[in-house]
Amino acid sequence: MTSPVDAATIARQTSASPRQVWSVLADGWAYTTWVVGACRVRAVEPDWPEVGQRIHHSFGTWPMLLNDTTEVLEAIELESLTLQARGWPVGEATVHITLQPWQSGTLIRIREDAVSGPGTLVPKPLRQLAIGPRNRESLRRLTYLAEGKPGDPT
Repeated sequence: MTSPVDAATIARQTSASPRQVWSVLADGWAYTTWVVGACRVRAVEPDWPEVGQRIHHSFGTWPMLLNDTTEVLEAIELESLTLQARGWPVGEATVHITLQPWQSGTLIRIREDAVSGPGTLVPKPLRQLAIGPRNRESLRRLTYLAEGKPGDPT
């Protein structure tokens, strides 16, 4: 089984504070606005992003949509979020996002890799070739959303 620690890390700096970035991550209904491939949110469990809570989402393009879930494995407010993203029949991936205060904003890092299902049959270097650009775009979207949030109260 592959650990997300073994996966390629994509990083992006933003002028948004960790609180602004966390507010996007903590809004389950915003999931499809920053996660590349996710196209709609069907439901968000009430205590998202607490451990065990899930977003019920769809991925793909209409009319070929597949319904599945993403579950919180670990959450440290303003610091990190680890998710188990399900996308069967492709499989499951573990996604680890960290937030680090950086200059006047935040350094966001994301690591992802397949952990079960047919996706694990693809050699890791090829998987990462597909995952890397997708996560780069997801971080771009996440930073745009976070930068549009109101700043921290002073």
